[in-house]
Formats: sequence, structure tokens, C-alpha cells
Amino acid sequence: MNFDVLQADLPAISERWRSVGVVHLVHSCVEPEEFAAIKAIADQFEEISFAVGLHPLDAQKWRDNSADQIESLARSDRRVVAIGEMGLDFYKADNQEQQKQVFWTQLEIAHRLDKPVIIHCRDAAPVMREEISAFRQQVGKIRGVMHCWTGNPEETQWFLDLGFYISFSGIVTFKNSKTVQAAAQIVPSDRILIETDCPFLSPNPHRGKPCEPSFVFHVAETVARLRGYPVETLAEQTTHNARHLFQLPS
Repeated sequence: MNFDVLQADLPAISERWRSVGVVHLVHSCVEPEEFAAIKAIADQFEEISFAVGLHPLDAQKWRDNSADQIESLARSDRRVVAIGEMGLDFYKADNQEQQKQVFWTQLEIAHRLDKPVIIHCRDAAPVMREEISAFRQQVGKIRGVMHCWTGNPEETQWFLDLGFYISFSGIVTFKNSKTVQAAAQIVPSDRILIETDCPFLSPNPHRGKPCEPSFVFHVAETVARLRGYPVETLAEQTTHNARHLFQLPS
């Protein structure tokens, strides 16, 4: 919500998310320089928690002091509930080794602070699996969520087996997203989350418009239909799961 396309309308946007029953939000972060703006938004709305981290497509921005900066910011505010978003994106990248180094360092920060990670993974699931498995063996357990998930059921199971939550965005509502829809059907009820990734990936019926938090209701409707039970049941499950993963207030 720190994007300009939403900033000017935040009071109305907040009314809309409350009107559809959204009770808490976790605002992701793609680079530490966003922290002040995101914190200012959280100051306006008590139901917002947030994260701090560096997105893999910004890995080239990593500096010698970046790890200290992220850890310091994470310690600076009790509303920081996660490290991220972070991860691997090999869709167009030619800096895979750099991304892996930045990813690993942020895993270390999260492990040290005992915070979950918000993971971005695009065209990189096999390597992501290897990195997380290696980290568990060499450093220790790490928990978190595969954010805005687009993997197939087999890849989904990889990360479930590693103890991760799986979060579905507006992509799951697209007619041609059969693979994502299949994945949404196999995630256990205690490991599923929903999100918007606003201002991107608006779900049907809002395709082409800037996405906003209230649109998560349409994600919930679709995922509940795919899983064969009422949207109220899914809402209860995902609320419970988010509170558990991010240690949110009840």
C-alpha cells in the first residue's frame, strides 16, 4: 500500500477491507528503504503488521551493511513480524549466485530473530528447495510462507514437507491458472494462506484494476470453492494460520 496508486485513497481502502471482514494485514517489503513509508502506514491503521527484507530482483542493491540494516530495522518495531519478501527469481535474472547469497543471509537473520520469512519464488523451485534444505541441515529450522504461490502440486508438496505455509493470490482466480488451482486443493487446512499482493494481480472480477486488500475476499471465494467448503470456513482457517505463523494478536 506504499505504492502511489493506493496512497492517496488509503482511508477509503481501509473502509473497504474492514467491510469484507479483513481483521489483520501483513505488509510486505521489497527493500529496506521502504521501511519508513510502510511503518507510517502501520501507524495509521492498528490492524497492520509488516516485514523488512530485500526482494531477489533487487539483490544487486545488497551492500556490506545491508544485513545489519535489516536486522536493526526488524528489532526496532514490535510490529515487524517477518523478514521479507526475499527469495529467488530466475525468470529473467543472470545473477543467480548473488541472489542465493542474499537469500541465505536473510534466512540467517530470520533464524537469529526467530521470525518467519516471506518467500518469493519464481522459476526457481528446485534451487529454492535445495537452499532451504541445506540451511536446515547447516544452521537450523526456518519457518515461513511461500508467497503469491504459482508452483505445481509436486513443488507445493516440497515446501509443505519443509514445514512452510502456502499462500495464494489473485492468480488462483484466473481461468487459465489450472496448475495453481490444483495446488490450492492439496494444501492442508492448517497450512493455507490467502493474500492480494496489491497493487498487483487483481483477482477476477477486478482484472485490470489496481489490487487492494479487500479483494482478498475474491481469492477466498475461489479457494473455498476449489476445496469444496464454505468461504466462512476458509476465512476461519486462514485467519488462524496467519495468526499462528506471524504471531499476530488475537
